[in-house]
Amino acid sequence: MPTKDDWIGKAKVKPGALHKQLGYPVGHNIPTSVLNRVQNAREGTRVNGHAVTPLMKRRVNFALNMRKK
Repeated sequence: MPTKDDWIGKAKVKPGALHKQLGYPVGHNIPTSVLNRVQNAREGTRVNGHAVTPLMKRRVNFALNMRKK
């Protein structure tokens, strides 16, 4: 019987992509406050000088979900 956590193994993740989009070094954590600001921002606006795109919002949502695990 499959568990509800099986989707994680099927997720297509590009390591470091969100770090690059937000301008943070790959070895450092992105602050949760920045992730929350991006999640609550409208598409097309800017957060920390970076434009918020639909792809960025999906990556932020995934990052916040992974922090809960």
